Amino acid sequence: MGTEHIRNFSIVAHIDHGKSTLADRLLDLTGAVDEREKMDQLLDSMDIERERGITIKASAVTMYHEFQGIRYMLNLIDTPGHVDFHYEVSRALAACEGALLVVDASQGVEAQTVANAYLAVETHNEILPVINKVDLPAAQPDLVAEEIEHIFGISKNHCFQISAKSGLGVADLLEGIITLLPPPKDRSIEPTAALIFDSHCDEYRGVICYVRVFAGSLRTRTKIRLMGSGRTYMVTELGKFMPEMTPVAELGCGEVGYVIANIRQLADVTIGDTITEDSRPAVKALPGYQPPMQMVFSDFYPGNNTDYPKLRAAFEKLTLNDASFSFTPQSSPALGFGFRCGFLGLLHMEIIQERLERENDIDVVQTAPTVSYEVVTTDGVARRIDSPSELPDRTKIEELWEPFVRLEILTGTDTIGGIMKLAEQRRCQMIKTDYLGPTRVMFEYKAPLAEIVYDFYDQLKGISHGYATMDYEFIGFEASDLVKIDILVNKQPVDALSLIIHRSVAETRGRRVLVRLRQAIPRHQFDVPLQVAVGGKIIARETIKAYRKDVTAKLYGGDVTRKMKVLKKQKEGKKRMKSIGQVQIPQEAFMSILDSSDN
Repeated sequence: MGTEHIRNFSIVAHIDHGKSTLADRLLDLTGAVDEREKMDQLLDSMDIERERGITIKASAVTMYHEFQGIRYMLNLIDTPGHVDFHYEVSRALAACEGALLVVDASQGVEAQTVANAYLAVETHNEILPVINKVDLPAAQPDLVAEEIEHIFGISKNHCFQISAKSGLGVADLLEGIITLLPPPKDRSIEPTAALIFDSHCDEYRGVICYVRVFAGSLRTRTKIRLMGSGRTYMVTELGKFMPEMTPVAELGCGEVGYVIANIRQLADVTIGDTITEDSRPAVKALPGYQPPMQMVFSDFYPGNNTDYPKLRAAFEKLTLNDASFSFTPQSSPALGFGFRCGFLGLLHMEIIQERLERENDIDVVQTAPTVSYEVVTTDGVARRIDSPSELPDRTKIEELWEPFVRLEILTGTDTIGGIMKLAEQRRCQMIKTDYLGPTRVMFEYKAPLAEIVYDFYDQLKGISHGYATMDYEFIGFEASDLVKIDILVNKQPVDALSLIIHRSVAETRGRRVLVRLRQAIPRHQFDVPLQVAVGGKIIARETIKAYRKDVTAKLYGGDVTRKMKVLKKQKEGKKRMKSIGQVQIPQEAFMSILDSSDN
């Protein structure tokens, strides 16, 4: 098929604006799915995606549609909407020429709508604005069209008004995809160059690479080379997602499909690498992607009914399908052997934890998530640390640098005061304010990632009655007045409870942590002191009082010295128990230190 009859496009939008439902309607209209195979969220193959109603992994599908007597090939890449999976969206857009920007007719333009639209522009995609859910009672399609015109400069008359659920207007949109989106450039006579935009590992067939062919073509039984690593492989199978994996003999220029070439380990394939023919290689590799930067780190230790080798095997299995997740061995005096894990964000971490428990029947103890910092030592060397326990001695630290993000918040004008107050409490610096209409405003802040990564979004939703949305993008590390606070339980420092926070809030935050720990750690048969130390100096203390066991209950009659003798024996026993006693710290205690609210 000639490239003029191919269209490669993505669907991008904020969470829950109808991307997956629109993909289902396009599959229905093009007849890509049999009636008996139809189901909602067809491209969301993971159980966890269906249950949460979100897309986690980008997925590709090839459809065919006849328009004005000509058969067109439509390659759709469905993308996630959550900010944690921003990286998946950038990879999908790099493999396309066009993007459908879906906006909810009742919600309007949201923070991630803006972020994804700018991402599409950066990757030179033609944007088709689509206003979805126009059949809802609260829909305001004309007002939303004006918002799109104001923010993106796209005429409100060029917006497609549809209902993905009922199918209203989707046929017109399909026609618009064919007539308005550009075809791929015809580079079929050039040496083969195919971009790997995703991959996953199959237990029996090895690594399956998702590719977009930019030049030349790929054929089975051809020797290929991965230009990044220089390794060569023999292609055993080529195919397309229709939406099931369907083998083909050749992938031509401009087409999207998969390659299987006896690649055994996912680590051998780099997302963004270029596949070329070994006998006639491309002159230079296609521009790839920046490697995903993990922003949130947490320690995972084996819980009840789980041992270390079982946890390691489960992590290795997870990395086969998720290249943006990493883990390294870690040991803690309090919790034993475990792993330091890196995630793109808190939702990513939550999903990994849920998959661990669900797919592998594993029980874990998870420490409070932290962000990574950069430390400059007195000898002028800068290095990145992912855990407070990696911090060198304070006498060797010259400067501590923390990650900052560009934060965008969209909200109604009636909640401006509360949101500005919240941002000020979290050390956010206002950059600009933009009124999108009479009732909606967009704030742009420069914010420390550590202050917004945990409960900021929840508090934002509370203040705005659920209407505000946010999106953030990492901009770099900057020097800050940070200190490490150590938590001592029974006079023993627990490194998994340590925190790096701003000096101005160290004491108040430390005291608040102790109050929460006192509530979370169960009482023992001896007093358990809880202390906060900054730089070796104790700044706060709480005590978990011991159980009071009535050892004199069985005594009756006799001299008072008999009672005193039993109480003295109990006191000595408690003293001995305290000297050798281990304090059991439950999972709730590790998570309780994260709550930075005042209540």
